[in-house]
Amino acid sequence: MSAESLAHYGPGRVDVRALTIEVGPPHARVAALDALDLDVEPGQFVCVLGPSGCGKSTLLGAIAGHIAATGGEIAIDGVRVDSPHPERGLVFQQHTLFPWKRVIDNVAFGLKMKGLPKHERRREAAELLALVGLAGFESHYPAQLSGGMQQRVEIARVLINRPRILLMDEPFAALDAQTRRRMQTLLLDIWSKVGTTVVFVTHDIDEALFLGDRIVMLSQRPARIVADIAVPLPRPRCDESTTEAAFVDIKRRCLALLRESD
Repeated sequence: MSAESLAHYGPGRVDVRALTIEVGPPHARVAALDALDLDVEPGQFVCVLGPSGCGKSTLLGAIAGHIAATGGEIAIDGVRVDSPHPERGLVFQQHTLFPWKRVIDNVAFGLKMKGLPKHERRREAAELLALVGLAGFESHYPAQLSGGMQQRVEIARVLINRPRILLMDEPFAALDAQTRRRMQTLLLDIWSKVGTTVVFVTHDIDEALFLGDRIVMLSQRPARIVADIAVPLPRPRCDESTTEAAFVDIKRRCLALLRESD
């Protein structure tokens, strides 16, 4: 994308204060999050790690505005979150592309909802497809693409709304190891250019270390933050980053915290 296009992306600040969320039917409510506090600085890449079922996805859904808080509040750039908004883009493990639409029209869909002319939204969609390495695939349908390529389209479709926060819920978990590493490297490249804030949920310690500026560790449900670990590895990250002493030390610490949560 051009420097002018990238300039329109603005990183957002996330403030989570005493967030409590209860889920389930009225007669059997269960606390998923308990008085959780979290700050994410504009432009940071924060990975959320914790045992299965601890509430990682619930936290992400609450920041996105899809899950209502029972107590506490969430604010983005000082504005309280009370409903979904395109400036908080959410990417899931399984893509949500329209199978009947071509790739370029899937990516351009958000701008269509805003009423932009067809030539303008397709131009922006083509730029984003080039950014995610899919130039030349504009006329394909999702079923004609591999899993990794489908997730690239999904990321482009979210980015076209110029989100201040990119929320990612284990987006690469279904991919094979080689494709997963390629997608992680691609995501870091996109993030370095776009500069938006990223909150990335994963259950994979190596992935969190490879991607994040910070790793926020959650306890078993009801989730509380049990550690907030800075990742001092230099950027850009590469396969050699995973052999550095800092990587190994933090991995050991994360493994110990996860064992304590069992």
